[in-house]
Amino acid sequence: MQSLIPHVRNFPSHVSGRAEERESFGKLAQGQAPEALFITCSDARVVPAVFTGARPGQLFELRTAGNAVPPYGGQAHPSGEAATIEYAVSVLRVPEVVVCGHSHCGAVGARVRGDDLAAVPAVAGWLEAQLAAPAELAAGSGEEAQADVAAAVQRHVRAQLARLRGYPCVAEREAAGQLRLRGWFYAIDTGLVLEHQPHADAFLPL
Repeated sequence: MQSLIPHVRNFPSHVSGRAEERESFGKLAQGQAPEALFITCSDARVVPAVFTGARPGQLFELRTAGNAVPPYGGQAHPSGEAATIEYAVSVLRVPEVVVCGHSHCGAVGARVRGDDLAAVPAVAGWLEAQLAAPAELAAGSGEEAQADVAAAVQRHVRAQLARLRGYPCVAEREAAGQLRLRGWFYAIDTGLVLEHQPHADAFLPL
């Protein structure tokens, strides 16, 4: 954190030093009305504000290992992820939900390759519970299929969109035409963002 602390110390003066910033941050204190719930990976290389240009207040973020969406469990199986989704959709009434996977994803890659995760049992348990089986993610056999992590991530994003539709609040608002679900794939090395197009069942440039 040492490289970041100077910015933290100077940030209040940045906010107070410009009238437009004072006004912008002052409005944030009055409440939030984000444009989307943005579900993405915990990976430090994936920073939604960087590639979307979002300002504070525009995105309500949910970050999990492998941008996984746990199946809806209701009150019987509460989770922070489910609470975040429900709050964004039912209380904040976001008009869109984005599930964004990314290239070079360690979580999906580990699952596809069948890495030994005995040293990190919580990680192993999460990936086993939330991600599809390796063969399903790879959608094939052999070394070439196993190495195709990008394609596996895109299949994983599709699966998370399907899981979202299992949430009653999501299903209700989508059916009413009040909510749009988007599946994105972000390439870390190029900055390119692809979006899943249902009519083609393919990820294409925005």
